[in-house]
Amino acid sequence: MTVEEYNKAVDAYADNLYRFVLKNLRDDAMAEDIIQDSFEKLWMKLEEVSALKVKSYLFTSAYHTMIDYIRKEKRNMVVDPGTLYEQGESDHYSDLGEVLERAIRNLPENQKAVVMLRDYEGYSYREIAQITGLTESQVKVYIYRARVYLKGYIGSMEKVI
Repeated sequence: MTVEEYNKAVDAYADNLYRFVLKNLRDDAMAEDIIQDSFEKLWMKLEEVSALKVKSYLFTSAYHTMIDYIRKEKRNMVVDPGTLYEQGESDHYSDLGEVLERAIRNLPENQKAVVMLRDYEGYSYREIAQITGLTESQVKVYIYRARVYLKGYIGSMEKVI
């Protein structure tokens, strides 16, 4: 990969990569750090990474860095029972996006990541498997379980409207 191809990759993928990490972490500063770290890793391996594989390399690098951060934070996290939400809350919301965001936040990290890659970024099952290091079957199962949870959480549209 040349320096010109690297610069094109930054222009082409930085926003999508940032959006993916931010949706999972909900922390602007940490998302920026992870994106910067991913592009730094790419720069260090500039000669080893093909320009055709750069998108996959960046998302894989960002995914693994994000998972490491999440695991580290879970060890240091103190849970406040008042902040936990029960599945299928009885509250009424006027914004489907708000309900969906809350439901996605409640998903386990592996399910949240694969749903974001599939539904928000548009990756195929095979590409998600390569990025996450899971098998294609595992990706399909995680996406299915996440969608079942989301459907149950949102419930009927009458609660949303």
